[in-house]
Amino acid sequence: MNFRTRITYCAVVVLLGQSIFSPQVQAQEDDSAALIAIIDAVEKGWEQSDAQPFREHYLDFEGARYIESGGQNTGLTDLIEHHVVPEGDSLDNFELSLSNVETHIEGDFAWAVADVDFKATVKSDQRDIHSTGYETFLFQRVDGQWMIIHTHSSSRPAKKN
Repeated sequence: MNFRTRITYCAVVVLLGQSIFSPQVQAQEDDSAALIAIIDAVEKGWEQSDAQPFREHYLDFEGARYIESGGQNTGLTDLIEHHVVPEGDSLDNFELSLSNVETHIEGDFAWAVADVDFKATVKSDQRDIHSTGYETFLFQRVDGQWMIIHTHSSSRPAKKN
């Protein structure tokens, strides 16, 4: 094989590789963007005590459990009725930030890890809360849509600067 033939051969191999792997890379990027959009919607749902993003993006199934700082909600209704909605009634100035989201996708299963920063004022005694930590989301693709199947959040009071 002469030099020109080798260069042509290498170019063909590179182009074939790009055509084979480019759609997979694009699909992975699209899935990652979809997961982040779901997390953003859930973040807004928490802040506004709005159950809609939870009903839309969480898979409601028997045995579903959602963990937060040692507490647990069993099932989507329990999460919404005993956690999401009541926080709006008991907290003012609710600010939740889920940032530095890392996504990992394996076929129809995915997970994401995010930094958590939570601030609020308790209405009953005007006590300020500021906690930081991490949250893990587990996802499953169901009928072509990513659904949250489990969450686990852990936080502690933020260190004062």
